[in-house]
Parts: sequence; C-alpha cells; structure tokens
Amino acid sequence: MGVRLLIADDHELVRSGIRSLLKDQDIEVVGEAANGVEAMTLARELQPDIVLLDIRMSDGDGLSALEEMHAQLPNTKVVILSTYDNPTYMARAQALGASDYVLKGATAEQLRATIHAVAGGEIPSRHGELHRVAGTMATRQKQVDDEIALTQRETQVLRHLALGLSNKEIGQSLSISIETVKEHVQHLLRKMDVSDRTQAAVWAVRRGLV
Repeated sequence: MGVRLLIADDHELVRSGIRSLLKDQDIEVVGEAANGVEAMTLARELQPDIVLLDIRMSDGDGLSALEEMHAQLPNTKVVILSTYDNPTYMARAQALGASDYVLKGATAEQLRATIHAVAGGEIPSRHGELHRVAGTMATRQKQVDDEIALTQRETQVLRHLALGLSNKEIGQSLSISIETVKEHVQHLLRKMDVSDRTQAAVWAVRRGLV
C-alpha cells in the first residue's frame, strides 16, 4: 500500500509542483490544503499517513497547525516543508512533534526518500533536515539553563543568531562591528557548551528566548 499524503501550502503552484513530482511514485496525494485551518480539517477527514506542511502560510504560522495535529492526530506524521533553512524553525518543529523537515530547494528524490523514510518509521530520516537538531534536542534535554548566566548583549546576540541572521546582519541590527559579534558568538558557544550556531539556536528555543 502506498503512502497517503496531504499537501498543505498556500501557493497553488507549489502544491501542483509537488503533486507532479510525486506522480507515478508509491505515494498517493489524497488532498490539498491552502492554509492551516483547512489542513487540520482535511487531516481529520482523510486521516493521511503524512501531512506535508508549509511552515509559513498566509493565514498564520504553520507551526500552530503542526502542534494541533500532533496533539489530535497521533497516527498522522507531519513533515515540514519550508523555504527557510533556519535552525530556530527546525528546533521548534522538532519540539512540536514534526517527524522531519524538508527544504523547498530539495530534489524530488530527496523529498520522496524523506516521505518514505518517515512513513517507515525513520524519524528523523537521514534525508531530511531534522537530524541537524534532533541529537542536540535529545542529549541536552536535562541542561539546567538557569546555571548559565548571559549578559543583556549576549542575550540580544543569541536571539538574532537563533532567528537565522548572519554576523553582518546582527551587527547592523545592534549597531556593533562584525568582530564584536564574532566575539559574542564565541563566548555564547563556550558558555552553553555547544559547538555551532544550530545547537545554540536549539538552546535558545528551549529556554524560550525566541
């Protein structure tokens, strides 16, 4: 039996393109939704195996729909589809119950492989993006955040970093030099005992800073 898939994206051309990419594969597109509310209604009605859910739609935040689906439809897996290669979105998606996260720049083969892997219980799959944050979310769950004291400036830099801004963009936003931003980022990574910006974003999400 093929994988029953619901596509939720507010752009008709995107939905049509995905349907075309998946044509003749062992995946059946059982419905399409243009917003989060419609996606939730169709998911209840159709009970798909997987919902391919855009993270940002015109009616609001796709993450809200993800949270509702995860709570109300435990047998339906959700794969986030997003333009944004943003560690904060990935961390939030992981925390709210997404099975995986696929970028819209992925190839057709990567998308199909992720869908099949998730349907087969490989969560997160080696094909999607959530493997970048899943290990950090699991291994650092017992971190006592209150033990790590951040200065006001470090907190500002961390928030900007977690939203996916580059060092240059952070510097422009806070009116500080790129060199100063780099110093703050290095201090943050050492304080939090993490190795990269993605893990720092996960830490920020868990602490509720973004």
